[in-house]
Amino acid sequence: MTHDVVIIGGGPVGLGLAIDLGQRGHSVAVVERYRALHPVPKGQNLTQRTLEIIDHWGCERELRAARIVPRGVANGGVVTYGTLLGEYSHNWLPRESVGAYYGQSVDRMPQYCTERVLRERVAKLPSVELFYGWRFDAMAQDAEGVAVDIVEYKGEARRSLRGRYAVGCDGSHSATREAAGIGQEVKDHDRKMVLLVFQSQELHSLLGERYEEKSFYYALSPELEGYWKFLGRVDGDTTWFYHAPVAVEATAENTDFAAMLHEAAGQEFALDINYVGFWDLRFVLAESYRAGRVLIAGDACHSHPPYGGYGINTGFEDARNLGWKLGAVLEGWGGDGLLDSYDAERRPVFASLRDDFIERFIEEDRAFLRTYDPEDDAEAFAREWAARNVGSTEVFSYEPHYEGSPLVGGPGRPAAKGDHQFTARAGHHLAPRALSDGRTTYQALDGSAFTLFDFNGLMGEDFAGAAEAAGVPLTVIRDRYEGERCDYGTRAILVRPDGYVAWAGEAGEAAEILMRAVGARNS
Repeated sequence: MTHDVVIIGGGPVGLGLAIDLGQRGHSVAVVERYRALHPVPKGQNLTQRTLEIIDHWGCERELRAARIVPRGVANGGVVTYGTLLGEYSHNWLPRESVGAYYGQSVDRMPQYCTERVLRERVAKLPSVELFYGWRFDAMAQDAEGVAVDIVEYKGEARRSLRGRYAVGCDGSHSATREAAGIGQEVKDHDRKMVLLVFQSQELHSLLGERYEEKSFYYALSPELEGYWKFLGRVDGDTTWFYHAPVAVEATAENTDFAAMLHEAAGQEFALDINYVGFWDLRFVLAESYRAGRVLIAGDACHSHPPYGGYGINTGFEDARNLGWKLGAVLEGWGGDGLLDSYDAERRPVFASLRDDFIERFIEEDRAFLRTYDPEDDAEAFAREWAARNVGSTEVFSYEPHYEGSPLVGGPGRPAAKGDHQFTARAGHHLAPRALSDGRTTYQALDGSAFTLFDFNGLMGEDFAGAAEAAGVPLTVIRDRYEGERCDYGTRAILVRPDGYVAWAGEAGEAAEILMRAVGARNS
């Protein structure tokens, strides 16, 4: 049997992509080596945009029901100086502050909770075949598709699958990427990091005496030169994760991690360590996201230190971007350039995330620590520390967009750095505004088709005719140009299946705009 798509890797990104394709009725095979989920907390922060994606995948309510952190705990964090319970602190990354620009609110849970919900969702899709307990072995592609050989993970059985396309969602050490001959750009920070998972009710009490309840806390210490001692909640009050730089020679056997946690907090507290793991602090970006009929997504494309909670959200956006494009090609209405636009849009977004956010955090913290010291000049330190979070722009400027992509045209370049606006802009996420029928524009979007918002009957007939002639699925929403809809600044907005604006204006050649948006015409 030939599947439409063979997905190697059934973590959150692979499962999400399988759902995206499976609920369109495409035949998908998912190959995942682990039958059981691994209860190591990571990928905790889920942005508003990610919850929009989860909503499209049909399991937003189930995901929210899986939350184990109490609802009253803020999704943002606290930055401290020296120790987690130090004298100086300020709030950081209050992601709730941009909630008005999205159709869903933030949430927070360990990745294994998210994966459990996605596994339950994908199991309900009859066109998706799941191969849990199998691993990738080899791959060969030709003009018509990709042959994928798989081996039982803890056995000797072998099978061959074939797909019109194959997608590697198999993590930072992706065998799919290597088999496809895709190289990587590596920027190594030469830091060994430890990840600890531990339990401590006393730590919850200590932090509660000092701060408003937050999801994470991190300490800046001069000796770490801008790298963080990072503490995060797994549940409401008992289970925590912690990561920080350690000596190269550190192992689980030769290091007193309880003492390390006490030093990070600034005082001793009762604790019980459940897990110790190590990883290298580095940035990795694939040289391409596509090699013929083989594509990669998630950590197979990119990886970075877990600073700011961007990782799983970036992977989900990869899956959503690629999902509608693969679906369009398989259904015959996607143009020759549509799959290439996946790389053109998503790869520069990660490069911007790396450069404009995570590396900038490290560099700015390093510069601050080298310049200011409360022991040398307490007044200057207190002044500059207080100024660090005044007018903080991280949350507002983290706005991944596709300006200038081949599907959008015009100036600019896709990036993670932008700004949040209600104005409808080509290449940007469409913020929700109220329709006269009681819905929002977010609720009216057709996630498997293009949506045209036609205010005052400006372009609806032109686009409907162009879409019918080209076989492109299009939903037209007609309404008056008044109320909150005026915030868009235009009377016609064409939105892609993934919720990004393909075009906004009041005049234009509908057929040409639509063909560019589906990759059938150069910008």
